[in-house]
Amino acid sequence: MKSLVLVLCLAQLWGCHSAPHGPGLGYKELNCDDPETEQAALVAVDYINTHLLQGYKHTLNQIDKVKVWPRRPMGEVFEIEIDTLETTCHVLDPTPLVNCSVRQLQQHAVEGDCDFHVLKQGGQFSVLFAKCDSSPDSAEDVRKVCPDCPLLAPLNDTRVVHAVEAALAAFNARNNGSYFQLVEVSRAQLVPLPFSTYVEFAVAATDCVAKEVTDPAICNLLAEKQYGFCRSTLTEKVGGEDVAVTCTVFQTQVMPQPDNTNTPTPVVASAVPAATQPAAAVVVVGPLVVAAPPPPAPVHRAHYDLRHAFTGVASVESASGEAFHVGKAPTVVQPSVPVAAGPVVRPCPGRIRHFKI
Repeated sequence: MKSLVLVLCLAQLWGCHSAPHGPGLGYKELNCDDPETEQAALVAVDYINTHLLQGYKHTLNQIDKVKVWPRRPMGEVFEIEIDTLETTCHVLDPTPLVNCSVRQLQQHAVEGDCDFHVLKQGGQFSVLFAKCDSSPDSAEDVRKVCPDCPLLAPLNDTRVVHAVEAALAAFNARNNGSYFQLVEVSRAQLVPLPFSTYVEFAVAATDCVAKEVTDPAICNLLAEKQYGFCRSTLTEKVGGEDVAVTCTVFQTQVMPQPDNTNTPTPVVASAVPAATQPAAAVVVVGPLVVAAPPPPAPVHRAHYDLRHAFTGVASVESASGEAFHVGKAPTVVQPSVPVAAGPVVRPCPGRIRHFKI
C-alpha cells in the first residue's frame, strides 16, 4: 500500500512538472508589458516602417496579446498582437522614430492593428509573419474632442488635387535648385472656415533646373535620390486664391549597390513610392524573402491603409525546412493537474503609451 501511494505521489509530481502553462496549452503566456514582449513588439514596429512605401511611420501604442510558442530544434516564436498610431513623420523622412510626434486626435488620428509572428533565436529577433490594417478615428470621436476640426478628405478629391498642383508649382517657382516632381499625395483635409484645403505631399528632385523647366515630362529623378515633404494650405478668396507652402528637403539617399556574395540576405524594399501603383511588397521570412503583390487599394482612400503595405502569409518555413504553424493547441485532459483557486490574473492587454482610439 505504501508503495502504491509513493507511485501515485511520484506520478502527481511528474504531471505537475510536465504540464504546460495552462491546461491543454502548447504555449506560454507573458505579460504584455514584459521587457521581452516589448522588445518583440518594437521589432515588429520597425518591420512595419521598413516596409512602408507610402504614408507615415507608425509607433507602438499598446500590446494586446502575446503567446510564446516553442520552435524546434531551437528558439521560440512570439505570436503577438499590437496597436500602433500614425506619426507625423513621412516614410521618406530620415528622422528616427523616437523623434517623431504622434498625430493627435484633433488632427484625425490613424490607428494600426497588427498580428505578428516574431522568431527569437540566439538572442536575435526576426519577423516570420506580418499582417496589418489601419483606419482613421471615427468622425464622431473627432467631433467629441474638437467639433470644428476638419476630417480627412479623399486623396483624389478634385480640390485636393488642385491644391497639391498649386502648392508644387509655387514651391518650384521660388526654388533656385532642382525641379521637384510629385511622389504622392499623403494627407488632405477640407477646412470649412476659412474655406481652404490643407494638403501634405512628398516630392523628389529631378535633373532639371526649376527656373528653366519648360516640359516637366522630360525631367528624370536623380540617381542619388533626394526627397522632400511639403505642407500647404490653399485658401479661396474673392477673385482668386492664396497658396502657403513649406517644404523640407531631405539629404540625398544613395541607393545600396547589390553585392556579389553567394550568401543570400533579406532584401528590404526601397521606400520609393510609385506615382500610380505601389511596387510589390517584400515579406521577410527568416532568411528567405518572398515577394507578394499588394492587394488593390480603394479608389477614394483618405489614408494609406497598412493592409496594402505588405501581405501576410498563412505559414512560414524556417531555414531548416521545418514549418511553424500557429493554431489551436490540442486539448489535453489532465485530471491529475490541480487548478489553482482564486481570481485569474490577466497580464494583457498592456499599457497604453499614447491614447486609445
